[in-house]
Amino acid sequence: MYLHSKLSEFNGNINIAFIGCGKFISMFLSQYNQLKKINIDSIIDIDIERAKSNCIKSGLNKETVEQINFSSSLDSVLDRNIEIFIEATGNPLVGTQHACKVISKKKNIIMVNVEADILCGKYLSDLAIQNKVIYSMAYGDQPSLILEQIEWARLNGFHVTCAGKGTKYHPTFEYSTPDTVWENYGMTNEEAKNAGMNPKMFNSFTTGDKSSIEMAAVANASNLKCPKNGLTYPSVGVYDIANNLIPKSDGGLIDYDGQVEVISSIDNNKKNIPNDLRWGVYIVLKAQNEYVMNCFREYGMITDKSGRYSAIWRPYHYIGLELAQSIYSIALDKKATGQTKHFNADVISVAKKDLNVGDNLDGEGGFTARGRLVTSQESIKNNYLPLGLTDGAIMKKKITKDQYIKLADVEINWKEEVLTARKYQNELIK
Repeated sequence: MYLHSKLSEFNGNINIAFIGCGKFISMFLSQYNQLKKINIDSIIDIDIERAKSNCIKSGLNKETVEQINFSSSLDSVLDRNIEIFIEATGNPLVGTQHACKVISKKKNIIMVNVEADILCGKYLSDLAIQNKVIYSMAYGDQPSLILEQIEWARLNGFHVTCAGKGTKYHPTFEYSTPDTVWENYGMTNEEAKNAGMNPKMFNSFTTGDKSSIEMAAVANASNLKCPKNGLTYPSVGVYDIANNLIPKSDGGLIDYDGQVEVISSIDNNKKNIPNDLRWGVYIVLKAQNEYVMNCFREYGMITDKSGRYSAIWRPYHYIGLELAQSIYSIALDKKATGQTKHFNADVISVAKKDLNVGDNLDGEGGFTARGRLVTSQESIKNNYLPLGLTDGAIMKKKITKDQYIKLADVEINWKEEVLTARKYQNELIK
C-alpha cells in the first residue's frame, strides 16, 4: 500500500523485460510514458516485427522503441541487468519453462500467464522461495484483484464466504470455437481485428475455460474450496450477491462456506441481467457477531436478508493498464500481488466434440476440448488430463463429446520442467 509515496524516495530505475508482447502487454505499454522509474530493457517475442508494431500502436515513439532490446530468445537476455520479467505468452508449457529459467537466474517474475500458474504454480512459487526471488500474479488480471479483496477482508478479521468474478456465460457457449467466438462474446469480427484480439484466446473467456483457470488460481492462492461439481455461473446482479453467494444451508447457492464461484451477466435466454458484474470481481464476507451485523445495517452495507452476509465488489478490472502495480509492489515493497501457496484446484479437459484416435488437441479456447474446475485430489485420483497439457496432445483413444479426457487417453510431448513440476505437486496431495 501507499506505493506512490514510496516512489519519490526510490533511487534508480526498475529494469523490466516482457516475454510475449500481445494485448495485455500492449495495454501496459499505452501507460508507459506516464510511469516513473520503470525502464523496459528487453522484449522477447517470436515475432519481433509484430512486437515492435504493438509498441508503436500502443503509443511509444520510435526513439523509445529503438532503445529497447528485442530478441526472440529468452536465454540471450537472462544475464542482462533486469530485475523483473513479465511472462505473458499465454502458453502454459512454454511459460513454465520460461519461469524456471528466470527464477533459476534469481530474477523476479510476474506471471500474466495464469495458464502456467494453475498448471505448475505451486512448484514455481516454491522454486522462487528457494531462490529468494518473488513469484507474483499480475495485478489487473482478475485473480490478483480478487486476492486483494480477500487479503483486506482477512486482515480485518472477516471470514470470506465466497469470492469470484463476473463473466458473460451461457451453457451453449461451452461449445464455442474460434470461428464462432465474436458473436458469442458480443463483438464483430472487424472490431476484434482492429483491437488486435486473438480469437482462440478470447474464446477461452467465452467457453468458461478462463473462468475455471482463474478460479483455480484464486483457490490455490487463498485456500478457498472449489464447488462440488464445477463452476455453476448463476445469473446474479451485484445487489443480489450477498443473498445468493452464500451456503445452501443459509438459503444461498454455494456448496461451502468458503469457496470460489463465477456469476454470469446474462440469463438463460441470453438477455443481460440488471446490475451485472461482467467485468468485475467480488467477495462475500460474514459477520462474526451481532455487533458487526448491526454495523452492516447502520452504515448501509449491502447484505443478505439475514443481515449476516455482506458483499463488496469492484465493477471493472483494467487488465494490462494496471500492471505497474505489480512491478512497483515487487521493486518497492518486495511483495507479490498474489501468489500460489497451495495445490487445491486443477482444470481438467472435457471433449467439446467426438474425438478419434490420431486427433490433435488444440488447447484452451480451441476446437477440441474445454476446461472444468475440479479439486486437485479428484484430478490426480482419476488421472484426468489437465487443460494446460492439451495443446499438441494426440488422442490414443476414441472419446465421445462431453466425456472427461484422461492422461492415458493421449500422447503428450512432455516438457521436462512441466513433468517435474506436476510430479512435485502431485506428491503434495498424496
